[in-house]
Amino acid sequence: MENCIRERRRELGISQEELARRCGVSRQTVNAIENNKYDPTLSLAFRLARELEMTVDGLFIHP
Repeated sequence: MENCIRERRRELGISQEELARRCGVSRQTVNAIENNKYDPTLSLAFRLARELEMTVDGLFIHP
């Protein structure tokens, strides 16, 4: 599932490390999600959306 997490994170000036810390995951997890190599759990998707000030639907692009 594609997403716009990297773009939104950069718009807000948040590093992968900081976003990972806020969401309770590793930086590698954030990197894998941004590169479409890992689909987050629903609870992680909601945490990402909250930290990036977006809705879950807004973060993830449905093919």
